This record gives sequence, C-alpha cells and structure tokens, in this order.
Amino acid sequence: MPADLKIVPVILAGGTGTRLWPLSRQCLPKQFLSLVSENTLYQDTLLRVAAPELFHAPVVLTNADFRFFARRQAAEIGIDPTVVLEPVARDSGPALLAAAAYVRERYGKDALVLALAADHVVKDPAAFLASVRAAAAVAVTGQIVTFGIKPSAPSTAYGYIKLGDGLGEAAFRVARFVEKPNAETASRYVADGYLWNSGNFLFRAEQLLAEGAEFVPQMTTHAEQAVATAREDQGFITLGADAFAGAPAQSIDFAIMERTQHAAVVAGDFGWSDIGAWDSVRAVTPVDGEGNVVRGPVTLVDSHNSYVYSDGTLVAGIGLEGIAVVATDDAILVMPAERSQDVKTLVATLRATHPQQVDEHLKMHRPWGTYQTICRGERFHVKKIVVNPGGKLSLQKHYHRAEHWVVVKGTAEVTLGDNVFTMNENESTYLPFGSIHRLANPGRIPLELIEVQTGSYLGEDDIVRIEDVYSRV
Repeated sequence: MPADLKIVPVILAGGTGTRLWPLSRQCLPKQFLSLVSENTLYQDTLLRVAAPELFHAPVVLTNADFRFFARRQAAEIGIDPTVVLEPVARDSGPALLAAAAYVRERYGKDALVLALAADHVVKDPAAFLASVRAAAAVAVTGQIVTFGIKPSAPSTAYGYIKLGDGLGEAAFRVARFVEKPNAETASRYVADGYLWNSGNFLFRAEQLLAEGAEFVPQMTTHAEQAVATAREDQGFITLGADAFAGAPAQSIDFAIMERTQHAAVVAGDFGWSDIGAWDSVRAVTPVDGEGNVVRGPVTLVDSHNSYVYSDGTLVAGIGLEGIAVVATDDAILVMPAERSQDVKTLVATLRATHPQQVDEHLKMHRPWGTYQTICRGERFHVKKIVVNPGGKLSLQKHYHRAEHWVVVKGTAEVTLGDNVFTMNENESTYLPFGSIHRLANPGRIPLELIEVQTGSYLGEDDIVRIEDVYSRV
C-alpha cells in the first residue's frame, strides 16, 4: 500500500437486528445501541477507522429513518461523516456499488474503500488495523478483499471461506465461499482451515464497479445513476430514488463476490463478532466468577452461566442455570441461553399479535428529542416529551385527538393558531381538535413536558404536517 494513499471507510448502518429483540427493534436497531461498551456499536465502528494518517472521513450509508441517529451519535464522539441515504432497501449489493460510485466521484477511481457493517464488534483494534493494511496492499493490485476470521469453534451462524493460493502477508485467493453449514459440516470446515466470512470488504472503487458491470450490469448502472441524481438536503445526501429503486435487491456476496475471479481474503484474529444474537453478545462480554454476565439493575442469587440485561427495570433471579433474560420497560425475553438463534422466529410470531412491541419502544427518538409512553388507555395516551435545546416539532394538526401540555422543566415556545407564546415550569395549555400547533424549545436546557392526548383515535399517523424543519412534510 503506498504510504500516501488513504482509505475511505464506508459504514453500512441501515439494517435491523431481530435476534436481539426486545432491545433491538425496527425503530432503534442494534447498531445504535450500547450493548458491549459505553459507546454504541456504530460509534465503536467509527472510532475504529478514525486514524487520520490511514483514513479519510467516513461515509455512512443508512436510511432516512436513522439519519439523525447517524449524525448525532457521530457528533458525540467528535466525528463528522458524510451521511448518504438509501431511499429504499436494496441489500448490500446496490448499497456498496453506490458507495463505490460516490467514492470514485469524490476521490478518484484509484480510491480504496473499506466497507464495514456498523453493528460488528472488534475486541483488538490494533490487530484489526494490521489486517486492514495487509488487505490494502492486496486491494491496490485489483483484488476485492474480504476479511476472514479464524474460528474460535465450529459455528452454524456464519458462512465460511476456503483458502486458495497465498497472495502475501496473511492474504490468500478465495477458493470458494460456502453458506452457513450444519454442525457436522462446520466442524469439518474448522478442521480443514476454513475461515468465517465476516462480510466486510476492502477494494478499489473502480474495481468493484468494473466487476459489477460484468456480472450485474443492471444493478451497477442503477447504482451509478442513483449517485449521479443524488440530492443534498440539510447536509444529508439522498441517492436518486427512481434509479436506486430500479436496482435488483441482492447481497454483494451473491452479486459479485461468489462470481469474480478477483476475490481475496485476509485472515484476521482481532476478536471479531457480528453479535447476531444474544449468545454472541454474551461471548464478547466479561463474565463474573459464577460465569454470569449482568448489565443494568440486576441481582442474582445462586445463579450460573446466565446472561441478564435490563435497561431500567429491576431484575432479580434465583437459581438460574444457563438462562438468558433481557428486560425492557414493555417486554421481557426469557429463554435457555443456547436458544438465542430462535428469537427471530419468536419475533415473527409476535409480529402478528404484538406488532407495536416488535417495532417500537416505549421511548421513541425523533430529530428534535424523544417521547415516552407513560400510560395508555382506550381514549387517552399520556407521554413524557423531551425537546432538545433549539429543537422544534413540525407545525401540525390532528383530526381525531385533542392535547393537554404541562411543562415540568425548561421553557416551551408554543404556536397555537395565530398565537405564539411561552410556557414555563408548572404552566399548561390545551390544544383543541384540529388546531394548528407547534412546540419548540428556545432555551439552553432540555424542555420536558407531559402530554395528555384524548380522543377516538390516538395513532401516530394522525399527524398532518404543515411545515417541518426536518423535511418530513
């Protein structure tokens, strides 16, 4: 790798993690959660590629729902990424081809791209950077390099890579990719020296696009057109919707990696995990003297080899053996620890009976702050609303509900019809059915208020936005 050549990190941050329910949900997926450190997985990924002598500023690919998470959490750790929005989900093939086209346009055809999932764990960042440098030395020769992980044990949760001829330090040609095996086959693969496929890549932007033009020309053309027709709004770059939607949905593995003659792999041993399920979260978290992992307000007595996580509710256990418990404000998961892979099946069942708990938390994040359900009844809904300093909700109205607002902390600027007025702590106001209104925080501390909704229908889709500073109209 030339000493003056920097790498462009591309972080894929748009997916969801259903096997980590009830903590990871559609509204707040695992990459934006703090699961194994004080940072979120996304923040740890950004920090992993923050060395200015090796990397350019990162490019983050996500969707419109998560754009403010991506920006806010990066700002919290002092990183300023370019955030590119996918207008529709099209799997990793179109996403990485569009990323390659964007990087080529911005940095030139020889630019190197390091494509990383935002929700993986790396326990040894120094070893990871050594693998990146080894991969870059191979990628500049025209190889598309994936990172293979030396298995710690046979696993049916990962795909595998069979090594071919050597290409340099820890680098090999890929002899073949194989899908997730059964237990017997996984044991044979480990014995034969296969590596786990991490799903992270390093390549020249031009090389990936050339391979795409050969094997998936329609997908590649649409990805390039999506970049050419992208628009910028509020500092986000949104790929051209029509062009991107026309790209076939397919993973980069099926689209290119399993077909190209330029697939290479660097063998890495840097404490990697995709933490795809609760058992893998436990595996990368320190255990206590009884083999337990606890996080949050948890007390265990006479319990062993168990994983217990709570994000607020006190959890107490007696005599637990190999049990996993995950508690949130509105849902509790209890299972034998070895059944973690079955959570995805459970979530599919719950979607038919409890769709709200599958997709939403009681506390919901918005660009301006948060709202949290306190109590809900047949014709009322009580929320705690927190508006960040300078935050402003949309100018809106509701057809089916009225609202009462009580300020408990800070100062509220209220627009109600043609009137604009302020409310301070212990003051309140009433917003009738159909009234045009807006809430804003002009102060320097978070605004907290209690909202009581009453009416025949209290769904979040009973919002008619008239004007919005976050472009949601």
